[in-house]
Amino acid sequence: MVGSRKLSNDEVEALLGGLEADSKTSKHEQFDPNEIREFKFGAEDLSLLGDYYALRLINEKICRAVRSVFLPMLRILPRISSFPPEVKSFDEYVESCDNFASVTNSRIEELRGNCLVVIQAPFISHLTNSYFGGSKVKLLFETQGEFTATENRIIEIITNGMLSSMQFAWKDLIETNFDVQSREENIQLISFVDGDDTVIVCSFMVQIPHHDPASFDIVYPLQTLKPISSQLRSRVQNEYAVDDRTWKERLQNAVLSIPLTLSAELGRPKTTLGKLTKSKVGDAFPMIPFDDVIVKVAGENIFRAELGKVGPNAAVAMKNRIKNDGKK
Repeated sequence: MVGSRKLSNDEVEALLGGLEADSKTSKHEQFDPNEIREFKFGAEDLSLLGDYYALRLINEKICRAVRSVFLPMLRILPRISSFPPEVKSFDEYVESCDNFASVTNSRIEELRGNCLVVIQAPFISHLTNSYFGGSKVKLLFETQGEFTATENRIIEIITNGMLSSMQFAWKDLIETNFDVQSREENIQLISFVDGDDTVIVCSFMVQIPHHDPASFDIVYPLQTLKPISSQLRSRVQNEYAVDDRTWKERLQNAVLSIPLTLSAELGRPKTTLGKLTKSKVGDAFPMIPFDDVIVKVAGENIFRAELGKVGPNAAVAMKNRIKNDGKK
């Protein structure tokens, strides 16, 4: 969690080992560039996961959407910021969390996995106190082992709102539904993943005037996000498009309003070059009319028609459409 993060046992041992190594290392000792180091094939290198750029954008959208969830509780609009996603084992994350916290386990059916929403217990206490008219300046929280019925109702309200905000933030990448599976007050009791499994931790900080900053985390198993890892690394998203029927109708009407010039071909008279050069005004060329008048658009045969009249004007009556091959 943000603020009071505890070092794991491995981190403490690494820190002490580094201090002891520095005290024994001579100042004149230099690094050997030809040094050979052992490497275990099959070990998962977390640096190869790359930068989940799209996940950062999703977290930014969650920040903007979640503010409206906390607004009715706090009666002020808090400032929420997100930290870059961290990749660690689930055991490491559990060791960094307080034992007493609100933990909501939700199912993401589209990705065949789950996610956790972890909220600090002091923040829950402050939301409850503020929602029922208490002071927004000082945090009223005492160490306890379980949430009250009122706090559990507050947890249900804000987690449902947060899951709706997450669904809204994810829809640009993939349509998702977050269904609550269980709620716990101790993250060690949650049935999520094995301790050695890798998770992606997205941490958020909530800044409230005249109050210490609070935080909450959203935790995704790495295996859940692996099927869409290429999309998460991509900087071009926007696969979700709103179905704007008004825009489609206006576009269709604009296309259908394009003016076209029709031409009717009555026949094809033939003559010689000599007769054509000697012709003068009043000369006539014999022509055998077609059985059907050919109606053209931009030089393409479109319809077969019959020649007729509409009042004093000549007109054509459409009989059938001509296919691309020129046949009926």
